[in-house]
Amino acid sequence: MKILLAEYAVGIGMGGTFLLEGRAMLQTIADSFTKLGHNVVYLTAGTTLANGTLIESNEGNFETVLEREAKNCDAGLVIAPDELLFDLSTIIENNTFNFGCTPESAALCADKVRCTEVLNSAGIPAPQIVDHAEGGRYVVKPRYGCASEDTRICTNFTEHEGFIATEYIEGEHLSVSLICGEKPLPLTVNKQIIDIHPENENSDIGYNGNLTPYKTARQNELYDTAIAAADALSCRGYVGVDIVLADKPYVVDVNPRPTTSLFSISKVMKQEIADLLLKNRLGGLPDSVDISGECMFTKEDLK
Repeated sequence: MKILLAEYAVGIGMGGTFLLEGRAMLQTIADSFTKLGHNVVYLTAGTTLANGTLIESNEGNFETVLEREAKNCDAGLVIAPDELLFDLSTIIENNTFNFGCTPESAALCADKVRCTEVLNSAGIPAPQIVDHAEGGRYVVKPRYGCASEDTRICTNFTEHEGFIATEYIEGEHLSVSLICGEKPLPLTVNKQIIDIHPENENSDIGYNGNLTPYKTARQNELYDTAIAAADALSCRGYVGVDIVLADKPYVVDVNPRPTTSLFSISKVMKQEIADLLLKNRLGGLPDSVDISGECMFTKEDLK
């Protein structure tokens, strides 16, 4: 099969850690499909991968090139910031076989207000959104955005456009990676390396890597919560569910796309992620995966 891979940071030439994480995810998936014998093409504004054929793109023509190449490929997968994923997934969905999420699921997960409402309706614990706050600790983040981007802890919050505040939950910062389709397939629990100083007012929260797998006696509880959240949001393909583990698992974010954890998962999982993505859509997805050893990385290691 001819497989189109499009990672937004690589495709438009973003800098900093966005490019580092994007390249790590893209390289991992490109290597996996290549290992299975597929012909990989990928969009890039300058970054070159060890495997696959590059297709030049930039910020101005990314969507145009994506649509053009999708029409010439047997299947495709796009990775992008949550707020852009609806439009870009629609392009893939309308022009080739989509290994990723549906546009509708992407839009639902991207909107933190609607996402929280769905989780609440399904009885899945999630930090509750507040209109304003005085005293205590709260997490302020964009209503539409990725993970820890522009996220901070504050003690006072007045509602303003584009941002929401949620209650702050003290606990372990974890994520669950899984494949969703006709049936759910949990891959790993990951321990997130988070730069966070809850004792400081207006302290930024930053993601800096993770440990995979994270061994915990509460693994089944975490898997059950992540599967329920993904099911409630109609997720498909690779999904990363961010969780704060306290008295119970609280779902903080649902990412309906490959996440940076895939970099470390690929180092410890016997199965190829490309094979799982294929079988998720075409049939034959296993009931479990084989994990051996552990892998820890920070953003510095991705350079």
